[in-house]
Amino acid sequence: MSSLVRTQRGILNHKGNRCISNAFITPVNDHGGAYTPPKKDLKEFALNGSRIALKDNICTTEYPTTCGSQSLRKFTSPYDATVVTRLRAAGAIIAGKTNLDEFGMGSHSTHSHFGPVRNIIKGVKDEVSAGGSSGGSAVAVASGQCDAALGTDTGGSVRLPAAYCGIVGFKPSYGMVSRWGVVAYANSLDTVGVLANSSHEAKSVYDAISGYDSRDPTSLPQSSRSRIAALVNRDQKKRPLRIGVPLEYNIRELSGVVRKAWLQTLCELQKQGHAIHQVSLPTTKHALSAYYVLAPAEASSNLAKYDGVRYGFRNEFNEATGGVLYANTRGDGFGEEVKRRILLGAYSLSAKAIDNYFVQAQRIRRLVQQDFDNAFAMTNPLFEAPDSHSAHEGVNVLISPTAPTLPPTFESLKHQTSLDAYMNDVFTVPASLAGLPAISVPVRIGVEGHDDEQGYQYDGMAGSHAVGIQAIAQYGNDDILFDVAEMIER
Repeated sequence: MSSLVRTQRGILNHKGNRCISNAFITPVNDHGGAYTPPKKDLKEFALNGSRIALKDNICTTEYPTTCGSQSLRKFTSPYDATVVTRLRAAGAIIAGKTNLDEFGMGSHSTHSHFGPVRNIIKGVKDEVSAGGSSGGSAVAVASGQCDAALGTDTGGSVRLPAAYCGIVGFKPSYGMVSRWGVVAYANSLDTVGVLANSSHEAKSVYDAISGYDSRDPTSLPQSSRSRIAALVNRDQKKRPLRIGVPLEYNIRELSGVVRKAWLQTLCELQKQGHAIHQVSLPTTKHALSAYYVLAPAEASSNLAKYDGVRYGFRNEFNEATGGVLYANTRGDGFGEEVKRRILLGAYSLSAKAIDNYFVQAQRIRRLVQQDFDNAFAMTNPLFEAPDSHSAHEGVNVLISPTAPTLPPTFESLKHQTSLDAYMNDVFTVPASLAGLPAISVPVRIGVEGHDDEQGYQYDGMAGSHAVGIQAIAQYGNDDILFDVAEMIER
């Protein structure tokens, strides 16, 4: 399909689905109505006119960057994020800014100042969760409003929406993609990820945006990238793959449909000649608790700058409350979930609690990382020199569900507590704590009857659902995930 035809089709899909899905905060409208091919040889442009949407916490000069918050609803960045510059250099068209949970804090994209994102599942009457926090990006891709989209993944915010919307969601190794120009939630966890309809498309976008950036202090330098590439090339020679199945991921709350898709995937990979092995990740049961100490702690520090003094929303009355000039501004500018996490983070960093919460969570984070290192055959290149690579029989990748259930309905979310919502991240958080690459791939599975475990109401008989299956690899071994994703997609 030509770039012009693809662009025109995307615009038509955008117009048809915009009001239904609420996927965009700032739609493309006048900016993307026409496409002029680059003047240079098109072979030089990897993305060649592809329409790429951006999560609205990625800075652009052309569009406002609101982060889904009242506090930044009129803010426009004076510079483009590095990933935006690289997308344009690769020939991509920016297709607008997508809706999200405020500042990336949420699992269902319902905590936005601009309203919730609605997932579009063919044949399902109910309004269904799009996942979070990159739900707008996921729905935009799934509904054909763009060719691919960028999101940010802190604890699963790319992979969970991808699983709920039936598309591919890729989170690179931490430091592989520049975070410069991305509004921070938790600096040590935030990673720019890719959402697309196939692993091949996701890899094309990833290749365009990855690379060292001197402006980002967490960006992996070129010397380290070269060393990692040499180690990966040595490990890649081993075929067939050894695929690990984490025992701790087979939890009681795992729905029957998701478990069936997981087993179906493992059986298919085994038929392709790969070996299946059980592995244990014992610290997994503590990972979620550690994450919800560390991420809010970093968020409470990062969000301290939104006081309305220099930029952003400012309360009109601006009367000091309790002697604090900006108390009303922050109280009115932030939503309930953001306030909850700021309070949680501020408490965990307080002198009274830091040793019992924050320091302990950091220790658990290291143990989670060690569990993964013990499971993988490839040495973690960040901590050991390639020459010290041990010959233990580890696995090449881990396969697990992305989410424990199918996407919940909006009606069921009304009865969930905050802790219930946090449980959606139970399978995605461990890889984020360890900084590992992970990808969610949709697997179609049949559902019998008019209703399933989520209580969906269908227009007629139930057909099939896309269940997200996650693959996790050792740090720096990002490319093997695209190979595994293609195997699952067959």
